[in-house]
Amino acid sequence: MRRLTAPLLIFAYGNPSRGDDALGPQLLDLLAENRAMHPEWPEFELVTDFQLQVEHSVDMDGRDLVLFIDGSVSCPRPFLFYPLQSAQDARYTTHEMSPQAVLHVFEQVYQRPAPPSFLLSVRGESFNLGEPLSPAAVENRDAALALLVQLCSQPNLNVWQTLLLHA
Repeated sequence: MRRLTAPLLIFAYGNPSRGDDALGPQLLDLLAENRAMHPEWPEFELVTDFQLQVEHSVDMDGRDLVLFIDGSVSCPRPFLFYPLQSAQDARYTTHEMSPQAVLHVFEQVYQRPAPPSFLLSVRGESFNLGEPLSPAAVENRDAALALLVQLCSQPNLNVWQTLLLHA
């Protein structure tokens, strides 16, 4: 029987009009181009949005792995790749959420653990409205794309845990 959902879900979030905040959506675009050249890759679904919201927890149902991608001014260069744990968000609104909070909502709604989830946080330098990606962000994006290609070609929890040691 065919699955209704792809086993791997990749969320990229950020505002393409705010300089390096476009890192996540740009990586998703580049990944889509790569996927077209690799029909042998396992199935995965790509979702992009300006920010994470409560509704994104529903997208995680039926997945084996989930990857969140975001631009960040606080992570080391070129990127940081790490596993996520569910955590309740202390923010006053659900207008903008952390990946950990999305996992927490999933667990509250479905009354079971969220699928194994990871964050690929890519270093950005300038998040100004109307600006293109900074030269440093382009370098960081390209380095992150190499890891992203590895992750998508082998969407397996054990493989991803091994890659944590080398990222």
